[in-house]
Amino acid sequence: MAWILKNKKGDVETLTSKYDISETMAKILINRDITPENAEMYLRGTLQDLYDGMLMTDMEKAVSVLKDSIEEGEKIRIIGDYDVDGVCSSYVLYKGLTSLGAACDARIPHRIVDGYGLNERLIREAAEDHVDLILTCDNGISAYAEIELANSLGIKVVVTDHHEIPKNEDGSEILPPALAVVDPHRKGDEYPFPEICGAVVAWKLMTAMGISKEVFEDTLEAAAFATVCDVMPLRDENRIIVREGVAHMQHTENVGLRALTDASGIQRENLSVYHLGFVLGPTLNATGRLETAMTGLKLLCSTDRDEAAKLALELRDLNEERKNMTEMGVKRACELIESTDTMDKVLVVYLPDCHESVAGIIAGRIKERYHRPSFVLTDGETGLKGSGRSIEAYDMYSAMTACKELFSKFGGHKMAAGLSLPKENLESFRTFLNDHAELTEADFEEKISIDAAFPLEAVSEDLIEECKLLEPFGVANPKPVFAQSRIYVNEIKIMGKNRNVAKFRAQVSKEKFMEVIYFGNIEALEEDIKSAYENGEKVFGYGGINGVGLPLQICYYPEINEFRGVRTIQPVITAYKIPENK
Repeated sequence: MAWILKNKKGDVETLTSKYDISETMAKILINRDITPENAEMYLRGTLQDLYDGMLMTDMEKAVSVLKDSIEEGEKIRIIGDYDVDGVCSSYVLYKGLTSLGAACDARIPHRIVDGYGLNERLIREAAEDHVDLILTCDNGISAYAEIELANSLGIKVVVTDHHEIPKNEDGSEILPPALAVVDPHRKGDEYPFPEICGAVVAWKLMTAMGISKEVFEDTLEAAAFATVCDVMPLRDENRIIVREGVAHMQHTENVGLRALTDASGIQRENLSVYHLGFVLGPTLNATGRLETAMTGLKLLCSTDRDEAAKLALELRDLNEERKNMTEMGVKRACELIESTDTMDKVLVVYLPDCHESVAGIIAGRIKERYHRPSFVLTDGETGLKGSGRSIEAYDMYSAMTACKELFSKFGGHKMAAGLSLPKENLESFRTFLNDHAELTEADFEEKISIDAAFPLEAVSEDLIEECKLLEPFGVANPKPVFAQSRIYVNEIKIMGKNRNVAKFRAQVSKEKFMEVIYFGNIEALEEDIKSAYENGEKVFGYGGINGVGLPLQICYYPEINEFRGVRTIQPVITAYKIPENK
Protein backbone atom coordinates (compact mmCIF):
# COMPACT_ATOMS: atom_id res chain seq x y z
CA MET A 1 0.00 0.00 0.00
CA ALA A 2 1.48 3.32 -1.10
CA TRP A 3 1.07 6.42 1.04
CA ILE A 4 1.19 9.61 -1.00
CA LEU A 5 1.32 13.05 0.60
CA LYS A 6 -0.62 15.49 -1.54
CA ASN A 7 1.01 18.89 -1.81
CA LYS A 8 -0.69 20.84 -4.57
CA LYS A 9 0.17 24.49 -4.99
CA GLY A 10 -2.48 27.17 -4.56
CA ASP A 11 -3.47 30.49 -3.05
CA VAL A 12 -3.48 29.60 0.66
CA GLU A 13 -3.46 33.23 1.79
CA THR A 14 -6.61 34.23 -0.11
CA LEU A 15 -8.52 31.16 1.03
CA THR A 16 -7.63 31.69 4.69
CA SER A 17 -8.50 35.38 4.68
CA LYS A 18 -11.61 35.27 2.49
CA TYR A 19 -13.23 32.25 4.15
CA ASP A 20 -11.82 32.56 7.68
CA ILE A 21 -10.28 29.10 7.71
CA SER A 22 -6.97 27.73 8.98
CA GLU A 23 -3.93 27.24 6.79
CA THR A 24 -4.34 23.47 7.20
CA MET A 25 -7.91 23.61 5.92
CA ALA A 26 -6.89 25.86 3.02
CA LYS A 27 -4.24 23.31 1.97
CA ILE A 28 -6.83 20.51 2.15
CA LEU A 29 -9.12 22.53 -0.14
CA ILE A 30 -6.30 23.13 -2.59
CA ASN A 31 -5.56 19.39 -2.63
CA ARG A 32 -9.19 18.95 -3.78
CA ASP A 33 -8.74 21.48 -6.56
CA ILE A 34 -10.76 24.09 -4.70
CA THR A 35 -9.64 27.59 -5.60
CA PRO A 36 -10.69 31.01 -4.25
CA GLU A 37 -12.97 31.21 -7.33
CA ASN A 38 -14.92 27.97 -6.77
CA ALA A 39 -14.63 27.77 -2.97
CA GLU A 40 -17.81 29.83 -2.49
CA MET A 41 -19.99 27.13 -4.05
CA TYR A 42 -18.05 24.34 -2.32
CA LEU A 43 -18.23 25.85 1.16
CA ARG A 44 -21.38 27.96 1.08
CA GLY A 45 -23.42 26.81 -1.90
CA THR A 46 -27.22 26.82 -1.56
CA LEU A 47 -30.12 25.51 -3.60
CA GLN A 48 -30.18 28.88 -5.36
CA ASP A 49 -26.75 28.05 -6.82
CA LEU A 50 -27.96 24.91 -8.63
CA TYR A 51 -27.82 24.94 -12.40
CA ASP A 52 -30.88 25.53 -14.54
CA GLY A 53 -32.11 22.24 -15.99
CA MET A 54 -33.22 24.09 -19.12
CA LEU A 55 -29.53 24.20 -20.12
CA MET A 56 -29.76 20.50 -20.98
CA THR A 57 -30.30 19.68 -24.62
CA ASP A 58 -33.96 18.81 -25.35
CA MET A 59 -35.16 19.84 -21.87
CA GLU A 60 -37.40 22.50 -23.42
CA LYS A 61 -38.79 19.89 -25.84
CA ALA A 62 -39.46 17.44 -22.99
CA VAL A 63 -41.31 20.08 -20.99
CA SER A 64 -43.42 21.03 -23.99
CA VAL A 65 -44.32 17.41 -24.81
CA LEU A 66 -45.28 16.65 -21.22
CA LYS A 67 -47.34 19.81 -20.77
CA ASP A 68 -49.24 19.07 -23.97
CA SER A 69 -49.79 15.49 -22.86
CA ILE A 70 -51.16 16.58 -19.48
CA GLU A 71 -53.42 19.19 -21.08
CA GLU A 72 -54.83 16.62 -23.50
CA GLY A 73 -55.44 14.09 -20.73
CA GLU A 74 -53.12 11.50 -22.25
CA LYS A 75 -51.99 8.47 -20.30
CA ILE A 76 -48.31 8.71 -19.32
CA ARG A 77 -46.27 5.72 -18.18
CA ILE A 78 -42.97 6.18 -16.35
CA ILE A 79 -40.45 3.38 -16.88
CA GLY A 80 -37.46 3.38 -14.54
CA ASP A 81 -34.74 1.00 -13.42
CA TYR A 82 -34.59 -1.51 -10.57
CA ASP A 83 -31.79 0.10 -8.51
CA VAL A 84 -32.08 2.96 -5.99
CA ASP A 85 -31.52 5.59 -8.67
CA GLY A 86 -34.22 4.06 -10.86
CA VAL A 87 -36.71 3.79 -8.00
CA CYS A 88 -36.01 7.34 -6.82
CA SER A 89 -36.17 8.68 -10.40
CA SER A 90 -39.54 7.00 -10.91
CA TYR A 91 -40.79 8.45 -7.63
CA VAL A 92 -39.61 11.97 -8.56
CA LEU A 93 -41.45 11.83 -11.90
CA TYR A 94 -44.58 10.21 -10.47
CA LYS A 95 -44.82 12.66 -7.58
CA GLY A 96 -44.10 15.64 -9.81
CA LEU A 97 -46.43 14.72 -12.67
CA THR A 98 -49.38 13.73 -10.49
CA SER A 99 -49.04 17.00 -8.57
CA LEU A 100 -49.42 18.74 -11.94
CA GLY A 101 -52.57 16.81 -12.76
CA ALA A 102 -51.11 14.17 -15.08
CA ALA A 103 -52.78 10.80 -15.59
CA CYS A 104 -49.72 8.62 -15.06
CA ASP A 105 -48.47 5.38 -13.59
CA ALA A 106 -45.07 3.71 -13.34
CA ARG A 107 -43.41 0.44 -14.19
CA ILE A 108 -39.97 -0.82 -13.21
CA PRO A 109 -38.50 -3.76 -15.14
CA HIS A 110 -38.04 -7.03 -13.29
CA ARG A 111 -34.31 -7.75 -13.04
CA ILE A 112 -34.67 -11.44 -13.99
CA VAL A 113 -37.65 -11.36 -16.36
CA ASP A 114 -36.90 -8.10 -18.18
CA GLY A 115 -33.31 -7.16 -17.55
CA TYR A 116 -32.19 -3.54 -17.60
CA GLY A 117 -34.27 -0.76 -19.13
CA LEU A 118 -36.87 -0.71 -21.86
CA ASN A 119 -37.68 -3.98 -23.61
CA GLU A 120 -40.24 -5.31 -26.06
CA ARG A 121 -42.49 -6.79 -23.35
CA LEU A 122 -42.82 -3.45 -21.57
CA ILE A 123 -43.51 -1.64 -24.84
CA ARG A 124 -46.22 -4.09 -25.89
CA GLU A 125 -47.74 -4.01 -22.40
CA ALA A 126 -47.93 -0.22 -22.67
CA ALA A 127 -49.70 -0.54 -26.02
CA GLU A 128 -52.22 -2.98 -24.54
CA ASP A 129 -52.84 -0.53 -21.68
CA HIS A 130 -53.46 2.30 -24.20
CA VAL A 131 -50.51 4.35 -22.95
CA ASP A 132 -49.98 7.50 -25.03
CA LEU A 133 -46.54 8.52 -23.78
CA ILE A 134 -43.65 6.62 -22.20
CA LEU A 135 -41.29 8.69 -20.05
CA THR A 136 -38.05 6.90 -19.16
CA CYS A 137 -35.76 7.68 -16.25
CA ASP A 138 -32.30 6.31 -15.48
CA ASN A 139 -32.52 4.35 -18.73
CA GLY A 140 -33.51 4.69 -22.37
CA ILE A 141 -30.41 6.24 -23.91
CA SER A 142 -29.40 2.91 -25.51
CA ALA A 143 -32.94 1.63 -26.26
CA TYR A 144 -32.98 2.51 -29.97
CA ALA A 145 -34.84 -0.58 -31.19
CA GLU A 146 -37.34 -0.54 -28.33
CA ILE A 147 -38.24 3.12 -28.88
CA GLU A 148 -38.51 2.47 -32.62
CA LEU A 149 -41.05 -0.27 -31.73
CA ALA A 150 -42.96 2.13 -29.48
CA ASN A 151 -43.14 4.66 -32.30
CA SER A 152 -44.52 2.01 -34.67
CA LEU A 153 -47.25 1.24 -32.13
CA GLY A 154 -48.23 4.90 -31.87
CA ILE A 155 -46.63 5.53 -28.48
CA LYS A 156 -44.67 8.73 -27.98
CA VAL A 157 -41.43 8.53 -25.96
CA VAL A 158 -39.41 11.02 -23.95
CA VAL A 159 -36.05 9.81 -22.61
CA THR A 160 -34.37 11.08 -19.45
CA ASP A 161 -31.11 9.36 -18.58
CA HIS A 162 -27.61 10.04 -17.30
CA HIS A 163 -25.63 7.17 -18.81
CA GLU A 164 -23.00 7.43 -21.54
CA ILE A 165 -24.33 7.86 -25.09
CA PRO A 166 -23.76 4.85 -27.38
CA LYS A 167 -21.49 5.73 -30.30
CA ASN A 168 -20.78 4.57 -33.82
CA GLU A 169 -17.27 3.51 -34.80
CA ASP A 170 -16.59 7.03 -36.08
CA GLY A 171 -17.48 8.46 -32.66
CA SER A 172 -20.86 9.92 -33.65
CA GLU A 173 -23.70 9.50 -31.19
CA ILE A 174 -26.46 6.92 -31.59
CA LEU A 175 -29.50 8.69 -30.17
CA PRO A 176 -32.80 6.84 -29.74
CA PRO A 177 -35.71 8.08 -31.95
CA ALA A 178 -37.62 9.76 -29.10
CA LEU A 179 -39.42 13.11 -29.17
CA ALA A 180 -36.90 14.40 -26.64
CA VAL A 181 -33.67 12.91 -25.29
CA VAL A 182 -32.50 14.57 -22.08
CA ASP A 183 -29.06 13.36 -21.00
CA PRO A 184 -26.31 15.73 -19.82
CA HIS A 185 -23.70 13.57 -21.56
CA ARG A 186 -24.98 14.49 -25.02
CA LYS A 187 -22.35 16.03 -27.29
CA GLY A 188 -22.59 19.80 -27.21
CA ASP A 189 -24.82 19.80 -24.14
CA GLU A 190 -24.40 23.09 -22.26
CA TYR A 191 -25.22 21.76 -18.81
CA PRO A 192 -22.20 22.72 -16.63
CA PHE A 193 -22.00 19.54 -14.55
CA PRO A 194 -22.95 16.29 -16.32
CA GLU A 195 -21.97 13.99 -13.43
CA ILE A 196 -25.48 13.80 -11.99
CA CYS A 197 -27.62 10.72 -11.42
CA GLY A 198 -30.87 9.79 -13.16
CA ALA A 199 -33.00 11.07 -10.28
CA VAL A 200 -31.39 14.50 -10.51
CA VAL A 201 -32.08 14.63 -14.26
CA ALA A 202 -35.70 13.73 -13.48
CA TRP A 203 -35.80 16.33 -10.68
CA LYS A 204 -34.50 19.02 -13.01
CA LEU A 205 -37.25 18.11 -15.47
CA MET A 206 -39.95 18.37 -12.82
CA THR A 207 -38.50 21.67 -11.61
CA ALA A 208 -38.66 22.98 -15.18
CA MET A 209 -42.28 21.80 -15.30
CA GLY A 210 -43.12 24.13 -12.42
CA ILE A 211 -43.75 21.85 -9.42
CA SER A 212 -44.69 23.45 -6.11
CA LYS A 213 -42.19 24.26 -3.34
CA GLU A 214 -43.58 21.38 -1.26
CA VAL A 215 -43.10 18.84 -4.08
CA PHE A 216 -39.69 20.35 -4.90
CA GLU A 217 -38.48 19.69 -1.34
CA ASP A 218 -40.05 16.24 -1.16
CA THR A 219 -38.42 15.12 -4.40
CA LEU A 220 -35.13 16.77 -3.40
CA GLU A 221 -34.85 14.04 -0.76
CA ALA A 222 -35.15 11.34 -3.41
CA ALA A 223 -32.61 13.11 -5.63
CA ALA A 224 -30.11 13.24 -2.76
CA PHE A 225 -30.77 9.60 -1.84
CA ALA A 226 -30.10 8.48 -5.43
CA THR A 227 -27.00 10.67 -5.80
CA VAL A 228 -25.34 8.91 -2.87
CA CYS A 229 -26.48 5.38 -3.77
CA ASP A 230 -25.57 5.70 -7.45
CA VAL A 231 -22.05 6.66 -6.31
CA MET A 232 -22.01 10.05 -7.97
CA PRO A 233 -19.05 12.35 -7.19
CA LEU A 234 -19.87 14.63 -4.25
CA ARG A 235 -18.56 17.78 -5.80
CA ASP A 236 -20.09 20.82 -7.48
CA GLU A 237 -23.90 20.88 -7.29
CA ASN A 238 -24.08 17.26 -6.08
CA ARG A 239 -22.66 18.47 -2.74
CA ILE A 240 -25.49 20.97 -2.39
CA ILE A 241 -28.19 18.47 -3.41
CA VAL A 242 -26.95 15.87 -0.94
CA ARG A 243 -26.29 18.29 1.92
CA GLU A 244 -29.70 19.93 1.61
CA GLY A 245 -31.48 16.65 0.84
CA VAL A 246 -30.08 14.91 3.92
CA ALA A 247 -31.06 17.89 6.07
CA HIS A 248 -34.64 17.58 4.77
CA MET A 249 -34.65 13.81 5.29
CA GLN A 250 -33.77 14.28 8.95
CA HIS A 251 -37.29 15.73 9.31
CA THR A 252 -38.95 14.03 6.34
CA GLU A 253 -42.70 13.91 5.94
CA ASN A 254 -42.42 11.03 3.49
CA VAL A 255 -44.23 8.15 5.18
CA GLY A 256 -42.19 5.52 3.35
CA LEU A 257 -38.82 7.06 4.25
CA ARG A 258 -39.91 7.38 7.86
CA ALA A 259 -40.86 3.70 7.92
CA LEU A 260 -37.57 2.71 6.27
CA THR A 261 -35.46 4.57 8.85
CA ASP A 262 -37.54 3.11 11.68
CA ALA A 263 -37.16 -0.44 10.36
CA SER A 264 -33.39 0.12 10.04
CA GLY A 265 -33.08 1.45 13.59
CA ILE A 266 -31.83 4.87 12.49
CA GLN A 267 -32.58 8.03 14.45
CA ARG A 268 -33.68 10.41 11.74
CA GLU A 269 -32.18 13.48 13.39
CA ASN A 270 -28.76 11.80 13.08
CA LEU A 271 -29.26 10.62 9.49
CA SER A 272 -26.09 10.95 7.39
CA VAL A 273 -24.66 10.11 4.00
CA TYR A 274 -23.26 6.93 5.57
CA HIS A 275 -26.79 5.74 6.42
CA LEU A 276 -27.98 6.40 2.87
CA GLY A 277 -25.08 4.60 1.23
CA PHE A 278 -24.61 1.65 3.58
CA VAL A 279 -27.93 1.06 5.35
CA LEU A 280 -31.00 2.55 3.67
CA GLY A 281 -29.70 2.26 0.10
CA PRO A 282 -28.91 -1.47 0.24
CA THR A 283 -32.24 -2.07 1.97
CA LEU A 284 -34.22 -0.26 -0.73
CA ASN A 285 -32.08 -1.97 -3.36
CA ALA A 286 -32.82 -5.44 -2.01
CA THR A 287 -36.34 -5.52 -3.44
CA GLY A 288 -35.07 -4.93 -6.97
CA ARG A 289 -32.38 -7.57 -6.50
CA LEU A 290 -34.44 -10.44 -5.15
CA GLU A 291 -38.04 -9.63 -6.07
CA THR A 292 -39.47 -6.55 -7.81
CA ALA A 293 -38.37 -2.94 -7.33
CA MET A 294 -42.02 -1.92 -7.60
CA THR A 295 -42.16 -2.70 -3.86
CA GLY A 296 -39.57 -0.01 -3.21
CA LEU A 297 -41.48 2.49 -5.34
CA LYS A 298 -44.70 1.57 -3.56
CA LEU A 299 -42.96 2.28 -0.24
CA LEU A 300 -41.83 5.76 -1.30
CA CYS A 301 -45.31 6.54 -2.63
CA SER A 302 -47.14 5.19 0.40
CA THR A 303 -49.27 7.50 2.54
CA ASP A 304 -50.48 4.76 4.92
CA ARG A 305 -48.25 4.25 7.97
CA ASP A 306 -49.23 0.64 8.58
CA GLU A 307 -48.70 -0.30 4.94
CA ALA A 308 -45.36 1.52 4.86
CA ALA A 309 -44.17 -0.19 8.06
CA LYS A 310 -45.05 -3.59 6.60
CA LEU A 311 -43.24 -2.85 3.34
CA ALA A 312 -40.16 -1.50 5.14
CA LEU A 313 -39.86 -4.63 7.27
CA GLU A 314 -40.21 -6.75 4.14
CA LEU A 315 -37.33 -4.86 2.54
CA ARG A 316 -35.19 -5.20 5.66
CA ASP A 317 -35.67 -8.98 5.68
CA LEU A 318 -34.87 -9.19 1.97
CA ASN A 319 -31.68 -7.25 2.57
CA GLU A 320 -30.58 -9.73 5.23
CA GLU A 321 -31.12 -12.53 2.71
CA ARG A 322 -29.13 -10.55 0.14
CA LYS A 323 -26.23 -10.15 2.60
CA ASN A 324 -26.00 -13.91 3.16
CA MET A 325 -26.04 -14.59 -0.59
CA THR A 326 -23.33 -12.00 -1.11
CA GLU A 327 -21.02 -13.46 1.53
CA MET A 328 -21.28 -16.94 0.01
CA GLY A 329 -20.60 -15.54 -3.46
CA VAL A 330 -17.56 -13.53 -2.34
CA LYS A 331 -16.09 -16.57 -0.60
CA ARG A 332 -16.48 -18.76 -3.70
CA ALA A 333 -15.11 -16.05 -6.01
CA CYS A 334 -11.97 -15.62 -3.88
CA GLU A 335 -11.42 -19.39 -3.85
CA LEU A 336 -11.52 -19.44 -7.67
CA ILE A 337 -9.21 -16.44 -8.04
CA GLU A 338 -6.64 -17.77 -5.58
CA SER A 339 -6.66 -21.27 -7.06
CA THR A 340 -4.80 -20.05 -10.16
CA ASP A 341 -1.02 -19.78 -10.45
CA THR A 342 -1.09 -16.21 -11.76
CA MET A 343 -3.66 -13.50 -11.27
CA ASP A 344 -5.17 -11.81 -14.33
CA LYS A 345 -4.93 -8.05 -14.74
CA VAL A 346 -8.70 -7.98 -15.21
CA LEU A 347 -10.56 -10.55 -13.12
CA VAL A 348 -13.45 -12.35 -14.83
CA VAL A 349 -15.15 -14.78 -12.43
CA TYR A 350 -17.89 -17.18 -13.47
CA LEU A 351 -20.23 -18.20 -10.63
CA PRO A 352 -22.96 -20.36 -12.19
CA ASP A 353 -24.98 -20.68 -8.98
CA CYS A 354 -24.78 -17.01 -7.98
CA HIS A 355 -28.01 -15.02 -7.99
CA GLU A 356 -27.48 -12.49 -10.77
CA SER A 357 -28.79 -9.68 -8.59
CA VAL A 358 -25.74 -9.78 -6.31
CA ALA A 359 -23.11 -10.13 -9.07
CA GLY A 360 -22.34 -6.40 -8.96
CA ILE A 361 -21.89 -6.37 -5.20
CA ILE A 362 -19.57 -9.37 -5.37
CA ALA A 363 -17.60 -7.72 -8.19
CA GLY A 364 -17.22 -4.64 -6.00
CA ARG A 365 -15.96 -6.69 -3.07
CA ILE A 366 -13.45 -8.52 -5.27
CA LYS A 367 -12.25 -5.23 -6.74
CA GLU A 368 -11.69 -3.86 -3.23
CA ARG A 369 -9.87 -7.00 -2.09
CA TYR A 370 -7.50 -7.42 -5.04
CA HIS A 371 -7.56 -3.83 -6.36
CA ARG A 372 -8.12 -5.04 -9.93
CA PRO A 373 -10.97 -4.48 -12.38
CA SER A 374 -13.44 -7.28 -11.69
CA PHE A 375 -16.36 -8.89 -13.52
CA VAL A 376 -18.69 -11.47 -12.01
CA LEU A 377 -20.85 -13.51 -14.39
CA THR A 378 -23.58 -16.03 -13.72
CA ASP A 379 -26.10 -18.07 -15.68
CA GLY A 380 -29.05 -16.13 -17.05
CA GLU A 381 -32.07 -17.36 -18.97
CA THR A 382 -30.45 -17.00 -22.41
CA GLY A 383 -26.74 -16.88 -21.63
CA LEU A 384 -24.47 -15.26 -19.07
CA LYS A 385 -25.28 -12.07 -17.22
CA GLY A 386 -23.13 -10.07 -14.91
CA SER A 387 -21.62 -6.85 -13.66
CA GLY A 388 -18.22 -5.23 -13.45
CA ARG A 389 -16.54 -2.80 -11.07
CA SER A 390 -13.31 -0.99 -11.89
CA ILE A 391 -10.32 0.82 -10.45
CA GLU A 392 -9.38 4.41 -11.28
CA ALA A 393 -6.68 3.39 -13.78
CA TYR A 394 -9.04 1.33 -15.97
CA ASP A 395 -11.90 2.61 -18.12
CA MET A 396 -14.22 -0.38 -18.03
CA TYR A 397 -16.81 0.96 -20.46
CA SER A 398 -14.21 1.82 -23.11
CA ALA A 399 -12.64 -1.62 -22.78
CA MET A 400 -16.02 -3.27 -23.28
CA THR A 401 -16.86 -1.04 -26.22
CA ALA A 402 -13.71 -2.33 -27.93
CA CYS A 403 -15.11 -5.89 -27.87
CA LYS A 404 -18.82 -5.08 -28.09
CA GLU A 405 -19.43 -7.81 -30.68
CA LEU A 406 -19.02 -10.37 -27.87
CA PHE A 407 -22.10 -9.08 -25.98
CA SER A 408 -25.79 -9.53 -26.37
CA LYS A 409 -26.18 -6.32 -24.40
CA PHE A 410 -23.94 -4.05 -22.32
CA GLY A 411 -23.84 -0.61 -20.78
CA GLY A 412 -22.32 1.44 -18.02
CA HIS A 413 -19.48 3.89 -17.48
CA LYS A 414 -15.80 4.03 -16.54
CA MET A 415 -16.15 2.52 -13.08
CA ALA A 416 -19.10 0.12 -13.42
CA ALA A 417 -20.91 -1.85 -16.09
CA GLY A 418 -23.52 -4.50 -16.75
CA LEU A 419 -23.47 -7.08 -19.53
CA SER A 420 -25.05 -10.11 -21.14
CA LEU A 421 -23.18 -12.46 -23.47
CA PRO A 422 -23.44 -15.97 -24.94
CA LYS A 423 -21.72 -18.52 -22.71
CA GLU A 424 -19.40 -19.58 -25.51
CA ASN A 425 -17.94 -16.02 -25.54
CA LEU A 426 -16.80 -16.13 -21.92
CA GLU A 427 -13.17 -17.09 -22.53
CA SER A 428 -12.91 -14.74 -25.52
CA PHE A 429 -14.12 -11.94 -23.26
CA ARG A 430 -11.59 -12.77 -20.55
CA THR A 431 -8.75 -13.10 -23.07
CA PHE A 432 -9.55 -9.88 -24.92
CA LEU A 433 -9.71 -7.77 -21.75
CA ASN A 434 -6.41 -9.10 -20.44
CA ASP A 435 -4.59 -8.94 -23.76
CA HIS A 436 -5.56 -5.28 -24.18
CA ALA A 437 -5.34 -4.08 -20.56
CA GLU A 438 -2.51 -1.55 -20.33
CA LEU A 439 -2.23 -1.91 -16.57
CA THR A 440 0.98 -2.05 -14.57
CA GLU A 441 1.75 -3.45 -11.14
CA ALA A 442 1.67 0.10 -9.81
CA ASP A 443 -1.98 0.36 -10.88
CA PHE A 444 -2.82 -2.64 -8.68
CA GLU A 445 -1.27 -1.14 -5.58
CA GLU A 446 -3.80 0.48 -3.29
CA LYS A 447 -2.95 4.09 -2.67
CA ILE A 448 -3.76 6.34 0.26
CA SER A 449 -3.68 10.06 -0.47
CA ILE A 450 -2.71 12.03 2.62
CA ASP A 451 -4.03 15.57 2.95
CA ALA A 452 -1.65 16.72 5.66
CA ALA A 453 1.17 15.48 7.87
CA PHE A 454 -0.26 16.55 11.20
CA PRO A 455 0.82 15.42 14.70
CA LEU A 456 -1.89 14.00 16.96
CA GLU A 457 -0.87 16.31 19.78
CA ALA A 458 -1.86 19.31 17.61
CA VAL A 459 -5.41 18.04 16.93
CA SER A 460 -7.99 20.37 18.45
CA GLU A 461 -11.75 20.63 18.60
CA ASP A 462 -11.47 23.67 16.32
CA LEU A 463 -9.80 21.53 13.62
CA ILE A 464 -12.47 18.84 13.99
CA GLU A 465 -15.20 21.46 13.70
CA GLU A 466 -13.49 22.92 10.63
CA CYS A 467 -13.46 19.51 8.96
CA LYS A 468 -17.27 19.65 8.94
CA LEU A 469 -16.97 22.35 6.27
CA LEU A 470 -15.91 19.57 3.89
CA GLU A 471 -19.08 17.51 4.42
CA PRO A 472 -20.89 15.70 2.91
CA PHE A 473 -18.19 13.09 2.37
CA GLY A 474 -18.34 10.52 -0.40
CA VAL A 475 -16.93 9.71 -3.82
CA ALA A 476 -14.49 12.41 -5.03
CA ASN A 477 -14.83 14.12 -1.65
CA PRO A 478 -13.61 11.70 1.02
CA LYS A 479 -12.88 12.48 4.62
CA PRO A 480 -9.52 14.25 4.89
CA VAL A 481 -6.63 11.97 5.73
CA PHE A 482 -4.04 13.12 8.24
CA ALA A 483 -0.83 11.25 9.00
CA GLN A 484 1.82 11.05 11.70
CA SER A 485 5.15 9.43 10.99
CA ARG A 486 5.47 7.93 14.47
CA ILE A 487 3.36 7.34 17.55
CA TYR A 488 4.20 5.00 20.41
CA VAL A 489 1.62 2.43 21.40
CA ASN A 490 1.86 0.96 24.89
CA GLU A 491 -1.58 -0.63 25.14
CA ILE A 492 -4.16 -2.00 22.71
CA LYS A 493 -7.55 -3.22 23.87
CA ILE A 494 -9.53 -5.43 21.50
CA MET A 495 -13.21 -4.62 21.93
CA GLY A 496 -16.64 -5.42 20.55
CA LYS A 497 -18.75 -8.56 20.53
CA ASN A 498 -17.03 -9.68 17.34
CA ARG A 499 -13.58 -8.36 18.37
CA ASN A 500 -13.72 -5.87 15.50
CA VAL A 501 -12.50 -2.71 17.26
CA ALA A 502 -9.10 -1.86 18.68
CA LYS A 503 -8.52 0.99 21.12
CA PHE A 504 -4.93 2.25 21.38
CA ARG A 505 -3.31 4.07 24.28
CA ALA A 506 -0.66 6.02 22.46
CA GLN A 507 2.09 8.33 23.66
CA VAL A 508 1.95 11.08 21.07
CA SER A 509 4.54 13.38 22.64
CA LYS A 510 6.91 13.37 25.59
CA GLU A 511 4.17 14.10 28.13
CA LYS A 512 0.89 13.48 26.27
CA PHE A 513 -1.09 10.26 25.88
CA MET A 514 -4.15 9.92 23.67
CA GLU A 515 -6.81 7.30 23.05
CA VAL A 516 -6.97 6.30 19.38
CA ILE A 517 -9.43 3.85 17.79
CA TYR A 518 -9.14 1.45 14.83
CA PHE A 519 -11.92 -0.39 12.95
CA GLY A 520 -9.83 -2.34 10.44
CA ASN A 521 -8.68 -5.95 10.25
CA ILE A 522 -7.97 -6.70 13.91
CA GLU A 523 -6.51 -10.16 13.28
CA ALA A 524 -4.00 -8.69 10.83
CA LEU A 525 -3.15 -5.92 13.32
CA GLU A 526 -2.39 -8.47 16.05
CA GLU A 527 -0.32 -10.60 13.69
CA ASP A 528 1.63 -7.61 12.31
CA ILE A 529 2.61 -6.24 15.72
CA LYS A 530 3.35 -9.60 17.36
CA SER A 531 5.60 -10.65 14.47
CA ALA A 532 7.35 -7.26 14.19
CA TYR A 533 8.27 -6.73 17.85
CA GLU A 534 9.69 -9.07 20.47
CA ASN A 535 7.42 -7.53 23.08
CA GLY A 536 4.49 -7.10 20.70
CA GLU A 537 2.49 -9.74 22.56
CA LYS A 538 2.47 -7.58 25.68
CA VAL A 539 0.85 -4.57 24.06
CA PHE A 540 -2.49 -6.37 23.69
CA GLY A 541 -4.58 -6.29 26.87
CA TYR A 542 -4.87 -4.02 29.83
CA GLY A 543 -1.42 -4.18 31.35
CA GLY A 544 0.49 -2.47 28.60
CA ILE A 545 4.27 -2.72 28.24
CA ASN A 546 7.15 -1.06 30.00
CA GLY A 547 8.83 1.93 28.46
CA VAL A 548 7.55 4.30 25.80
CA GLY A 549 5.86 1.66 23.64
CA LEU A 550 5.90 0.29 20.12
CA PRO A 551 6.24 2.74 17.19
CA LEU A 552 3.61 2.89 14.43
CA GLN A 553 3.09 5.14 11.40
CA ILE A 554 -0.57 6.04 11.07
CA CYS A 555 -3.13 7.67 8.83
CA TYR A 556 -6.11 8.98 10.76
CA TYR A 557 -9.21 11.15 10.84
CA PRO A 558 -9.85 13.28 13.95
CA GLU A 559 -13.19 12.85 15.74
CA ILE A 560 -14.83 13.70 19.05
CA ASN A 561 -15.97 10.93 21.41
CA GLU A 562 -18.78 11.99 23.74
CA PHE A 563 -19.60 9.71 26.68
CA ARG A 564 -21.84 10.69 29.58
CA GLY A 565 -21.46 14.34 28.70
CA VAL A 566 -17.66 14.24 28.56
CA ARG A 567 -16.09 15.16 25.21
CA THR A 568 -12.65 13.89 24.30
CA ILE A 569 -10.64 13.96 21.10
CA GLN A 570 -10.42 10.41 19.73
CA PRO A 571 -8.73 10.09 16.32
CA VAL A 572 -9.75 7.14 14.14
CA ILE A 573 -6.86 5.25 12.53
CA THR A 574 -7.61 4.44 8.87
CA ALA A 575 -4.29 2.76 8.03
CA TYR A 576 -1.02 1.88 9.77
CA LYS A 577 2.52 0.77 8.97
CA ILE A 578 5.36 -0.70 11.01
CA PRO A 579 8.28 1.76 10.64
CA GLU A 580 11.33 0.30 8.89
CA ASN A 581 13.65 1.70 11.57
CA LYS A 582 11.77 0.24 14.50
